[in-house]
Amino acid sequence: MKATLPTPHLRSFPSPTPLSFKLSFAFPETRRKSLSISSTPKGTPSPSLDYVPLRVTASSQAASAPTVNLTAIPTEMKAWVYGEYGGVDVLKLDEKVSVPEVKEDEVLIKVAAAALNPVDAKRRQGKFKATDSPLPTVPGYDVAGVVVKVGSQVKELKEGDEVYGNINEKALEGPRQFGSLAQYTAVEEKLLALKPKNLDFAQAAGLPLAIETAYEGLELTGFSSGKSILVLNGSGGVGSLVIQLAKQVFGASKVAATSSTGKLELLKSLGADLAIDYTKDNFEDLPEKFDVVFDAIGQCDRAVKAVKEGGSVVALTGAVTPPGFRFVVTSKGEVLKKLNPYLESGKVKPVVDPRGPFPFTQVDEAFSYIETNRATGKVVIHPIP
Repeated sequence: MKATLPTPHLRSFPSPTPLSFKLSFAFPETRRKSLSISSTPKGTPSPSLDYVPLRVTASSQAASAPTVNLTAIPTEMKAWVYGEYGGVDVLKLDEKVSVPEVKEDEVLIKVAAAALNPVDAKRRQGKFKATDSPLPTVPGYDVAGVVVKVGSQVKELKEGDEVYGNINEKALEGPRQFGSLAQYTAVEEKLLALKPKNLDFAQAAGLPLAIETAYEGLELTGFSSGKSILVLNGSGGVGSLVIQLAKQVFGASKVAATSSTGKLELLKSLGADLAIDYTKDNFEDLPEKFDVVFDAIGQCDRAVKAVKEGGSVVALTGAVTPPGFRFVVTSKGEVLKKLNPYLESGKVKPVVDPRGPFPFTQVDEAFSYIETNRATGKVVIHPIP
């Protein structure tokens, strides 16, 4: 597996056929609105949204499977690549990256959609270079797509299966050199699950890393029915799923969560019993304390003040203050399989940022956006041609 790395000569690609998305805003009737957004060519300004959409419903065109010729897998593909650590400017769209070889326990996926996570940006910036895979790197953890080739030891998946997953078993320890921001990617079977039937590829791609982090973090705390939880950054990719899993899967007695003013209704729609506006209130000053605080924003020093004695504080980022503990997810396809029924029943829903999905030609812009730390839910890349 080798990428062609002299700074590639980039030519203009045809703009993808615009995809129409209807964003439904579930607010009181006086503020109910809907807005159709098209995935438009580069340079078209994004709409200004006063409220956060609670649901993203893709058209049938977006939900359909990509056309795949299972017998005609190319040797080269288009992929986003960086050959050095740095800012967004190190990312290049390369047309001649080698399609990954498939090991015995792996499948080759024709990628339909991918998603960005904060770890993608930190990895590109070189913050994990001591344990990173060698450069050059094709970034991307989350993937959804169609299996086009299977290794000799693959037991359950077959060509034509629609799958999703986090392709890196360990987020920071030797993540794959060839990630999901490409037309094809090779993944171990054990990291994948069949895509929930009711979700399109864009929705499914935004789930794996975030939902696995939410689920495993709750498990580590011993969270169970009847316990209370406070979620910091409840409108983010992980936080929006912690709220839902705590309520729908683990049976929380009370879920509180923080966000900015414009996203409080989103928190409530996801199942939060108490939505806290962090621009107006300090959550650590609440008289009520919680069995678990799930810190998805990097405020562990404050989070420990909101937990009950003997409770747990999960810290995903930033400095850790005892009794808080650092948590880094280990990807497991079994977690996705376990949660698929909740997704297919609609009890747990993906939250896709209203500025997306970003087309494949705008991955650099998607990175710039996620690094503002203002995204709601997940930043998704779709379609990938």
